Amino acid sequence: MTDSPHTTAVPPQALHGNLGTGDIAFFVVSAAAPLTVMAGIAPFAIMSGGIGAPAAYLFAGIALAIFSIGFTTMARHVDAGGAFYAYITRGMGARTGIAAACLALFAYNALQIGLYGLFASATQATVHALVGVNIPWSVYAFAAIILVALAGHRNIDFGAKLLGVLLFAETGILALTDVAVVVQGGAHGLELSSFAPTHAISPGTGILLAFAFGAFIGFESTAIYRGEARDPKRTVPRATYIAVGFLAVFYAFTCWTIIEAVGVHQAVQIITKDPTSVVFHVTDQYVGSWAADAMYVLIISSVFAALLAFHNAINRYTFSLAQEGILPARLGRTHPKHGSPHTAGVLQTALAVVVVAAFAIAHADPYRQLLIWVNTPGVIGIVLLQALTALAVLLYFQRTAHNEGVLRTVVAPAVSAVLMAGALYLMISKMVLLTGASATVNNVLMGCVPVVLVAGYAVAAVVRSKRRETYDGLAQPHEVPAAS
Repeated sequence: MTDSPHTTAVPPQALHGNLGTGDIAFFVVSAAAPLTVMAGIAPFAIMSGGIGAPAAYLFAGIALAIFSIGFTTMARHVDAGGAFYAYITRGMGARTGIAAACLALFAYNALQIGLYGLFASATQATVHALVGVNIPWSVYAFAAIILVALAGHRNIDFGAKLLGVLLFAETGILALTDVAVVVQGGAHGLELSSFAPTHAISPGTGILLAFAFGAFIGFESTAIYRGEARDPKRTVPRATYIAVGFLAVFYAFTCWTIIEAVGVHQAVQIITKDPTSVVFHVTDQYVGSWAADAMYVLIISSVFAALLAFHNAINRYTFSLAQEGILPARLGRTHPKHGSPHTAGVLQTALAVVVVAAFAIAHADPYRQLLIWVNTPGVIGIVLLQALTALAVLLYFQRTAHNEGVLRTVVAPAVSAVLMAGALYLMISKMVLLTGASATVNNVLMGCVPVVLVAGYAVAAVVRSKRRETYDGLAQPHEVPAAS
């Protein structure tokens, strides 16, 4: 028998862990999948928007750092693991908060499940290239689902250690290539044309920003792990700034070295000829064939790390909503031994199996359809949540007594709300470049977000009608004194 949201048989449980700043930062950067972004996405950004791509990654990082000012300030006042949902609820009310929670669950699941297509296509290509065996992509996808479920079932400290190892390997191989290109002077000597105003601000800037903002998706999950952090008031802000700062600098620098490696003046032409392999060719040329072969394998571990990071974030989001009475109480249970939100994990795994199976039965392409089509509405949903969160921070501090200062509570959230709205517009207007699909498919994908929001408001109406006390209390609970 399925639990209803008002079930009281299961007492409230709490997540426990011993995560430090570095552990949480590992989760965030792993979800971003730096190797996958640089080897699989950055060449397309350069091809579509020109050599100003490094500046676009830097700008996106600065914009998200501004967003993080208000985001982390509010984290000191709201003791909840729902991140976007919790902040939007406190700032904009329970109805919009519940709708945001539904959108967040949809967006995170879309991002995580779509990545199984990337994992499958990358593994299939690597195995075929190395040993000549051609196995259907669905086999790799289902194997990944099982491995992610098993890893997510364990305690969070185990997941942090695993992601730390995988992240070190993937960033290490990219850093090695970066250093080799710089030491050897690139194709024709090093220069900084990519950061010149004529290239950083050009007709292709809109396209570049759409790619750049999408590369940072997942950085906000630092707040989701506050229940498992040693000292959340310090750990969450530090991990957020470290993650955003590292990704911004690493993305910009690596993207710049790719351009320098092939030559600034012919970079777009060369990359357009073979965007999927250019980074591997650069690594082969400047470091050696062994490094290129290692990179092919590490692409697989990079995507797996992102899958596990998103799986963990989704489970904790679901757990938080169950704890607050929006989802069935059964989803708010923790494992008696590992302390993980295992019932939420089972649900997320089941959903992944259903979606991947549907695409496999339809003989869909794992990259162009499972990855791109499922991921795109997820990216749009997250950026919309960022814009709403920035606005919620502004509204929250307007009516809450605090001593945080105008910069943190007014200027930064207002500026970030405008920047996030602009990024959202760019993504929607350039959607055809992100999906490569027909207008009909793009309209369906775009329609997913408003449909989910409408459904979320319907859920809010049900909660308000059936559990008025819970509904009225959603915008109030878990408030904690601000740090001095």
